[in-house]
Amino acid sequence: MKYYELDDEEKQLLVEIERGEWKSVKNFAKRKKELMQIARNTLNKTKNINIRLSERDLYKLKAKAAKQGMPYQTLASSILHQSAKE
Repeated sequence: MKYYELDDEEKQLLVEIERGEWKSVKNFAKRKKELMQIARNTLNKTKNINIRLSERDLYKLKAKAAKQGMPYQTLASSILHQSAKE
């Protein structure tokens, strides 16, 4: 088995576990499922924003969205999402 050097946070966690400061979660599978759903909901939340665009850019965005068969807000959101991911 390969052993790795623990960082300070991991060492502290190990000390706390050995002292009995951490307790097992009852119904772990159920709790894990609940927490995963909460995380998914958090990541999927949307927020309305207002941005100023030139009329020309908005016209081009709407035309491009129409060509792709989607609302222009969806296209704008997709473009911003891709930029934010990078």
